[in-house]
Amino acid sequence: MTERTFGAAIIGGGIVGVATAMALSGTVRGGVVVLEKEDRLAAHQTGNNSGVIHSGLYYRPGSLKALNCTKGREALYRFCEENGIPHQRCGKLVVATKKSELPALERLAERGEANGLTDMRRLREVTELREYEPCVDGIAGLWVPQTGIVDYHAVTDAFAQQVRRRDGEIRTNTRFISRSVEHGIQILETTQGTIRCRALVNCAGLQSDRVARACGVNPALRIIPFRGEYYVLRPQRTSLVNGLIYPVPDPNFPFLGVHFTRLINGGVEAGPNAVPAFRREGYRKLDISIRDMVDTFLYRGFMRMGMRHLGMGMGEMWRSWVKPAFVASLKRLIPEISAADVTRGGAGVRAQALEADGTLVDDFRIVEAPGMVHVLNSPSPAATASITIGETIAARVMEQMKLKS
Repeated sequence: MTERTFGAAIIGGGIVGVATAMALSGTVRGGVVVLEKEDRLAAHQTGNNSGVIHSGLYYRPGSLKALNCTKGREALYRFCEENGIPHQRCGKLVVATKKSELPALERLAERGEANGLTDMRRLREVTELREYEPCVDGIAGLWVPQTGIVDYHAVTDAFAQQVRRRDGEIRTNTRFISRSVEHGIQILETTQGTIRCRALVNCAGLQSDRVARACGVNPALRIIPFRGEYYVLRPQRTSLVNGLIYPVPDPNFPFLGVHFTRLINGGVEAGPNAVPAFRREGYRKLDISIRDMVDTFLYRGFMRMGMRHLGMGMGEMWRSWVKPAFVASLKRLIPEISAADVTRGGAGVRAQALEADGTLVDDFRIVEAPGMVHVLNSPSPAATASITIGETIAARVMEQMKLKS
């Protein structure tokens, strides 16, 4: 029996990888296979975020983030509706708590308008803010009705069902090891044996730069893991929050600041912060990998970034270890909240691409090589935009195959 040669193999079973498989399945000759090293899909970034469907408010007009978020948001809402996935278009309130934040708040509104957001409402008084969030405090705000919430585990599983229906395969517990080429066919060695394919897509997230190097591609960046830690409101205090409450973000960083998020399955999360993790998949403070620490802390890009933003970094570390410091940042938005109202929750790890000069890569970074597409940076709103990002990646794969044939 001749061993099957897949049309495309996707490394990584997060939401972007499975969305790419969905876009390719039923289209690419030979079918598709998703290779996921964990025993389940959406085990890392996808499954450890707060489940927000982003509006497109924050992103530079014309960027891949903005273009994909605008289209992808509505595609995701349609997919959820058609597939019975619980979701809610609940809206989001962005709150300015001091005068120095007002110019940035106005720039956000202008970006939102440039990205096609309609029906946003500029709020000038605290009484207007409290029409949406009765417990919030601030001097101005922006109401964004397009934002929503969903369970991205459920979305990824639904994508996977589509892949299987179209004769695609999902293989868990299958870690990629190496790649070679024989007679134009790519040979992938994995922990579950050999996979043959004509095209390779790297959607490995936290390991994407290492996968690229293993495939002979220089990513020209390094993935730095930032852990985001959450607190959760005690059940008797979830009434403090109606929906989503965000601060005005610092424009110097790709993080949105500590905020409140009502979850689709119930409860309210508060967070996340952003601290360097000692392991790429380190969800607890003392999760340590010597290899990952060397890769991070001896990387000149990280050292340069650290010197530029030392004060911010130290503040985030302090907030990570000292609960009153974390709660103080929450009190800026809801003054009546107290340390007794929150308990420690889970954490996620963000795969932040960093260039050697210390520049944080702020947009999607997709690099092509013969027979390969490497997704090296897919930050938020990757989950929101997963359907359109998957279609974009699939189109690049199909174009390569067409040129090759």
